Amino acid sequence: MPVNFHDPALARTYSDRDADPTWTEVFGRLVDPRGLRAVDLGCGGGTYSRALLRLGAAHVVGVDSSAPILDAARADAPVGLDLVRADVGATGLPTGAADLVLSRAVVHHLADLDAFAREAHRLLVPGGHLVVQDRTPDDVDEPAGPDNLRGYLLEAFPRLRAVETGRRADAATLTQALRRNGFDPVTTSSLHEVRRVHASVGAYTAELRARTGRSILHELDDAELDGFCATLHATLPPGPVVERDRWTLWHALRPADPQQPPAVPR
Repeated sequence: MPVNFHDPALARTYSDRDADPTWTEVFGRLVDPRGLRAVDLGCGGGTYSRALLRLGAAHVVGVDSSAPILDAARADAPVGLDLVRADVGATGLPTGAADLVLSRAVVHHLADLDAFAREAHRLLVPGGHLVVQDRTPDDVDEPAGPDNLRGYLLEAFPRLRAVETGRRADAATLTQALRRNGFDPVTTSSLHEVRRVHASVGAYTAELRARTGRSILHELDDAELDGFCATLHATLPPGPVVERDRWTLWHALRPADPQQPPAVPR
């Protein structure tokens, strides 16, 4: 069945890792967060909120709708990170609260892309940056292999491919929603992000069995997941497992007010 983000048993499912240097390097080429006020829409356990602080953001507000996940995130929250329970399409935060809005692995859970885009636009000051990271159907369809372990899952369970592609907008659809709601320009790029380096195949499959941080695995029952993990043990070579995921990045600007300079580091 689909994941229930409000289940207390899943409180730490998105709280147990840090962003990999592959992510911080690529993000830093899009936006320099130093001195900026940031909002992380759909922050989950705060992995990327903390990454923004490490990159030099002055302050980060993480927004998520799950009380259990936010409670777990608060236990690890550093100075400079505030966490707010709210819908990402209606945060209740002040207009112009942010110089930078980040939303990672969120929009595929949303029914209304326009509401999301309007809220991100409202939160940003003129000249502010929005970065959205999610998978498109093209990302989902990348062939299975060492750089796309998730592909083995979709090959083993074709119905999951339909779930994945069905809930994800293509790059043009989200780009159009952002432009409709005042963002210009909007550019896209691709990222192969290292999610985690596992010490062994066994360590990797143990995390899969726990369904840690992977909402799609809640579509499988325990027997299906055990069988898939057995297949991975027979397929993958021994030794460390580098888990990478392919993503699309949208970088959008709220146009600067001609009477006001764009957002700059404070």
